[in-house]
Amino acid sequence: MTQSHNPLILRCRGLVLDTSADAHVVGILNVTPDSFSDGGRYLAVDAALERAAEMVQEGASAIDIGGASSRPRGTVYGEGAVVVPPEEEMRRVVPVVEGIASLFPETTISVDTYRPAVAEAVLKAGAHMINDITGLRYFPEMADVVAAYDAALVVMHSVGRPGAMPHEHQHEDIARAVCASLSSSVLTAESAGVKDLIVDPGFGFGKTPQQNLHLLSRLRTLCSLKRPVMIGISRKSTVGLVLGTGGVPAPVHQRLYGTLGATAVAVIQGARLVRTHDVRPTIEMLRLIFAVHKAR
Repeated sequence: MTQSHNPLILRCRGLVLDTSADAHVVGILNVTPDSFSDGGRYLAVDAALERAAEMVQEGASAIDIGGASSRPRGTVYGEGAVVVPPEEEMRRVVPVVEGIASLFPETTISVDTYRPAVAEAVLKAGAHMINDITGLRYFPEMADVVAAYDAALVVMHSVGRPGAMPHEHQHEDIARAVCASLSSSVLTAESAGVKDLIVDPGFGFGKTPQQNLHLLSRLRTLCSLKRPVMIGISRKSTVGLVLGTGGVPAPVHQRLYGTLGATAVAVIQGARLVRTHDVRPTIEMLRLIFAVHKAR
């Protein structure tokens, strides 16, 4: 498919995210009771909008709203997240999308969902981007919905069903496997007419901690897809395991510095969208990285 514009400059329903030079921070806003880090804190619409305002003030270019936890089953988190009906996911997310669209019209709104019906509802409500953590594996028709609204689409690498995704999966070459899978997702989306695409390696989804670290060390491989690379490693268990002692992960609230270190490694290798719980520290770290880069 011939691109009509630079694929690194995302045009999201009237808003623009230029990832061709600088990196952008995508603030995480979970309106769920069971997300691994902040579950239950922003269930109320007012609380969610207050948190969104904080992230915008801190400099987030986009906010990624999740109404159904994708916490994976495994030794770290135990049972996976409960699968909620689409109607409940919409009930949680749509009012928040409407509120952010009204209060912060210059902020890109992303919604983390793999269900086409939910995507349709939130795009009608004012969202600009859909973040499909299944990479269109479950519902390839998601691409048709996104294309119809001229929205942007994130395709993430994962295996299994959300909430029941195995925390570990065998990959002979994790970087090559992720790149091949995302290439297929991109082709599916392009065939449906989606113009603005982002790829996400899916740290922690169907990957061992060692595979996550190996993938991080070879993140440049994904740049060969010539699409903006988004990373979501904020506070994740691999960070906790590296920082922990005796095989016991560091608690979630003690993973900031490790997250910033992993983020720096990813951005230096070409990641240009950073999905994080900690907006201000991440922005300050990115400012320094790009100041050094521009001073060369």
